[in-house]
Amino acid sequence: MEEKERKENFLTDSNIEIKRVYPKQDVKDEQPGEFPFTRGVQPTMYRSKFWTMRQYAGFSTAEESNKRYHYLLNNGTTGLSVAFDLPTQIGYDSSHDFADGEVGKAGVAIDSLRDIEILFEGIKLENITTSMTINSTASILLSMYIALAKKQGADLKKISGTIQNDILKEYAARGTYIYPPKPSMRIITDIFEYCSKEVPKWNTISISGYHIREAGSTAVQELAFTLANGKAYLKAAIDKGLDINVFAKRLSFFFNAHNNLFEEVAKFRAARRMWAQITKELGATDPRAQMLRFHTQTGGSTLTAQQPQNNIIRVTTQALSAVLGGTQSLHTNGFDEAIALPTEEAARIALRTQQVIAYESGAADTVDPLAGSYFVEALTNEVEAAAWEYIRKIDAMGGSVSAIEQGYMQNEIAASSYKYQKDIQTGEKVIVGVNKFTVEETPLKDIFTVDDSIRQLQIDKINKVKAERDNEKVKKILASLDANARADVNLMPSILEAAESYATLGEIADTMRNVFGEYTG
Repeated sequence: MEEKERKENFLTDSNIEIKRVYPKQDVKDEQPGEFPFTRGVQPTMYRSKFWTMRQYAGFSTAEESNKRYHYLLNNGTTGLSVAFDLPTQIGYDSSHDFADGEVGKAGVAIDSLRDIEILFEGIKLENITTSMTINSTASILLSMYIALAKKQGADLKKISGTIQNDILKEYAARGTYIYPPKPSMRIITDIFEYCSKEVPKWNTISISGYHIREAGSTAVQELAFTLANGKAYLKAAIDKGLDINVFAKRLSFFFNAHNNLFEEVAKFRAARRMWAQITKELGATDPRAQMLRFHTQTGGSTLTAQQPQNNIIRVTTQALSAVLGGTQSLHTNGFDEAIALPTEEAARIALRTQQVIAYESGAADTVDPLAGSYFVEALTNEVEAAAWEYIRKIDAMGGSVSAIEQGYMQNEIAASSYKYQKDIQTGEKVIVGVNKFTVEETPLKDIFTVDDSIRQLQIDKINKVKAERDNEKVKKILASLDANARADVNLMPSILEAAESYATLGEIADTMRNVFGEYTG
């Protein structure tokens, strides 16, 4: 007699039905490194070189973050990812009234080039790749980074890294925007144009599904909305007269890795195939301009304050999905991040998780390890089909900007988030240690906290910078930036000049605020 199954229906987090077994089916004989890149963007993938093992870190002052960077580099990190505090993300100096209570909390406080100099003290920018999670002020932070590289005597043609620079997902899911969509898109395409000539190895945008997923979307929505936003950036750059075969090579993506291992692998595989088609349809003929390269971070919203050690297992499963799905770089969260900033021990365990997968699991020994799995191949097709359906709806609305202005993406994400939370509350979805297998717990003893007094330290640094710089020169440069913002010229040279003169982040952002205004949603 056949046993009764645990559920009437088995579904992925995107509500795709999972069959009991998957029969043999035709599997396309696609090769990794060849269009449409379903199996990976490189022919050898990790058999040649592991993914970049990044650790996302930034807190308190530049001095404190610099210590953590040296700690991570000494423990085997191969790329840095910088987290910035909220005032930095929305263009306010630490001295601004709006910054009170937030300085150094969600990331490191950066007020001027002086902070960037301290942040990377003892680190040669030519020898490391740096990813900066920054959007509305990406042009300013990148300019400060370039200014430091020049001071170090670095060859700008050799420095490499990524700025997130994805403003559309801020409007849709996250909220750290400053300017309205039109001038924001102008600044982004100015960065594309400038970097293609001056900093050619720099990835000028990391189109982010991560925050869309963190806001509550499904895997399919994350994929669809991210690629739709990517399509909007492609069109904006093409409309500016840029060559897709040049600028598209420096576009990268940033995805979330959630708990449903097989759906996440299918999402990553489908993403490459879909982006190859999108770029080809928009005129890309160079295979490198058709490749979807992506960074992955394990799901912050999946971490639980209850039984936090369980997060080590969650992060391991999520990291494995990213590796099996062919990521180019990976950040693994600390097990204590649902409670506070990660301690050094938690950061080390997170890094060791990647190293164990790389060196011990065998997952990196063959390209696309799950290729040919009837389940994974079918699921890749189903995830792709569902994502295309969303993209067709967005295209019919006039593209991502229009869909965001109409509230479409926001409403879809909110509905999915509501259903997910409802399923947890009813027990339909089990979260181990939260709504099942609970125990009486004692709080973690070692919690990393940021002291509110650091705001005054930052204010003191700002005052010192202003006292030592040539203020008349700064005034003239900011006036020139204002004039250029009102004209049809690339803003990056002016922003770089302002950064090199030690104009503060807030001064530069406010100059553009005065021209472009602020977006109120």
